[in-house]
Amino acid sequence: MHKWKVFQAICRARPSLGVTERALSVLNALLTFHPETALTGEDDLVVFPSNQLLSLRAHGMPASTLRRHLAVLVDTGLVIRRDSPNGKRYARKGASGEIELAFGFDLSPLVVRSEEFESLAAAVEAEARAVKLARERITLCRRDIAKMIATGIEESVPTRRGGQGPADWAQVHAGFRSIVEGIPRTATRAQLEAAAEELSQLADDVLNLLESHIKTHDVSANESRNERHIQNSNPDPLIDLEPGFRGSRAARAVPEPQTPRTAETAYPLGMVMNACPDIADYAKGGISNWRDLLATAAVVRSMLGISPSAWEEAQAVMGEMQAAVVVACILQRGAAIRSAGGYLRGLTERAKVGEFSLGPILMSQINAQLRTKRSA
Repeated sequence: MHKWKVFQAICRARPSLGVTERALSVLNALLTFHPETALTGEDDLVVFPSNQLLSLRAHGMPASTLRRHLAVLVDTGLVIRRDSPNGKRYARKGASGEIELAFGFDLSPLVVRSEEFESLAAAVEAEARAVKLARERITLCRRDIAKMIATGIEESVPTRRGGQGPADWAQVHAGFRSIVEGIPRTATRAQLEAAAEELSQLADDVLNLLESHIKTHDVSANESRNERHIQNSNPDPLIDLEPGFRGSRAARAVPEPQTPRTAETAYPLGMVMNACPDIADYAKGGISNWRDLLATAAVVRSMLGISPSAWEEAQAVMGEMQAAVVVACILQRGAAIRSAGGYLRGLTERAKVGEFSLGPILMSQINAQLRTKRSA
């Protein structure tokens, strides 16, 4: 075994071995007194440095501290103490100059337990990854829940039938804070995963509330047709809309000024990214705010072949944020929409006459993502 690879495995497995960092510094110093890089187990693996030399190689560690950490190495079974009759560390050489008998610290446990150290190191690293993933999951849930609660309060969405929106949302927020504040500062993986499960369930419940409100208050017969339309894998009626609208615009003597007719509804960015994750692949530095989404949507618009006039008209009628979300949905649908420009113009015309609602489209995409995850 390569002695420094074994040492690195011991360092990674330190939490499981119960050895301190200072004790590992002493072990590192002991290994430097073994002349060979490989620890074969066939040769004598006893090193016998004096306390003075060992202290120097342990970065000037005081003798009392050195003895304490040597005892830790012995107690944890990383080294074995081979004492001489007088307690000194030395080697007895034969007539040929080779060491016949040595007294000091035996490094053979490093060879015997090398596989154990590798296994413990892998387990420690796996545990650290699991803790990191649980913390990331908690962070994402906290961000999404906070934004969805803010949306529910602003839109006065009732949390139960006949309930008052803001008052009930205050209770939801209190429950949310109780979960977050109940996470210990030095939480274990089990505690973090339990908190992540609670927050994930709360996020699903809040999302269902918003989805039910949108379906109850925003979905009319025309909007239902609009939702079915975006899921149609062969939207032929809209394929020729882009050329037709270009011709009609060119025939006008004076362009008609467009005024926004659709009020922008604030949806949490996390909800949008859950529904349309593919747009993040086209962002330079990721999408962490609405400004990033707007900039990325402008790039994706060109890639999808949506003309500048169709894009400007959609922004004027729907608003910049909703137009960007629609482009993200079009990108997510991929080949299901064969004419992105015509499709966007069709939705813009619906928005002009008040027949467009972003909610059903967004919820449709979220449900599609959930179905994809379940099938995977």
